[in-house]
Amino acid sequence: MSIKKRYIAAMVAVGIGVGWLTLGGTAAVMHYTSDTEFCLSCHSMEIPYKEYQGSVHFSNAKGIRAECSDCHIPKEPMDYLITKIRASKDIYHEFVTGKIDTPEKYEAHRTELAEMVWEQFRENDSATCRSCHDFDAMEEFEQSRDAAKMHAYAKANDQTCIDCHKGVAHFAPEAELDSKAFDTLMAFTKQTSADAKVVYPVTAINMGDFGTLNPTAKLEVVEAEGDNRTVTLNAFQMKGAEQVLYMGEGQRAIVATLTEQGQEALKTGEYKADAYGNEWRSVALTGGIDSPVVDTLEPVWSYADELDNVYCSTCHAKIPGEHFTVNAWGPVAKGMGARTDISPENLELLTKYFQNHAKDVVGH
Repeated sequence: MSIKKRYIAAMVAVGIGVGWLTLGGTAAVMHYTSDTEFCLSCHSMEIPYKEYQGSVHFSNAKGIRAECSDCHIPKEPMDYLITKIRASKDIYHEFVTGKIDTPEKYEAHRTELAEMVWEQFRENDSATCRSCHDFDAMEEFEQSRDAAKMHAYAKANDQTCIDCHKGVAHFAPEAELDSKAFDTLMAFTKQTSADAKVVYPVTAINMGDFGTLNPTAKLEVVEAEGDNRTVTLNAFQMKGAEQVLYMGEGQRAIVATLTEQGQEALKTGEYKADAYGNEWRSVALTGGIDSPVVDTLEPVWSYADELDNVYCSTCHAKIPGEHFTVNAWGPVAKGMGARTDISPENLELLTKYFQNHAKDVVGH
């Protein structure tokens, strides 16, 4: 072999060796920096690690553990590389800026950090979640009824895992309702037209000795003098539950709770049995009110939408009103509300918002 050929062969061998060492070294570094132990070498990771230790991804009945990289580093080469490049800023903030190096700083940036990670999950269609969980592999008959229904809805509407499963390994940020939001809503009652033909309570109000009218109940104005109005509530009554009035026939959204005087003051239609054997009749109740009301539900629904943002969609994707029926929304809202610190008054408004936009309400 000539000297020239030997030189070329040597250069190729050196190139292969350098390339192998470079690729191998890079792969080794990438692998090492994906290890949970490496993640925890940063002081700022102590808080999320403690939260993770209390989650089902850390400890569960099946003894399966998802490590940091299993959730935060996609396996697809391009997504993997992009994630690694993004992570370089975490090292910068850890050792240079100290952005989240105290519990106070971490809490101050929790929302920002969470939204950043959620957006990354949306961009790659929750790739790391799907490396373990797959719609096609789910035995829906073994899931709870609600879970199976929500998974079917997610598949049909192209939702991704993180849309609903926020806060599964780390605490979700606590959204706060604007302290002036309710005052803003009540300010709309001062704009109610004196000659409004229809008005709606914003909070539960009394109708004299007849009982209590619930928020958003539609009241037709008979006559008005200032804040004093004579109004008529058209609703439905079910036999056996005469003390309450409902939004519609067969629709158990309570619009009023009556006293004995209120029951006696009703103008009633004839009872008719529904498909389930329950008997319903249309009723009308006319009486006086002097509490603040609005003449449009738009500001009420706007406030309820903000409640939805704060108390519901912080943890999961927004669920449209037409996803459930009027009767289904009652227990769903009550059950989910119990997991939050929403006030009874706000929960009532939020429930009415969903029920008035339910799939079995005319126009929705």
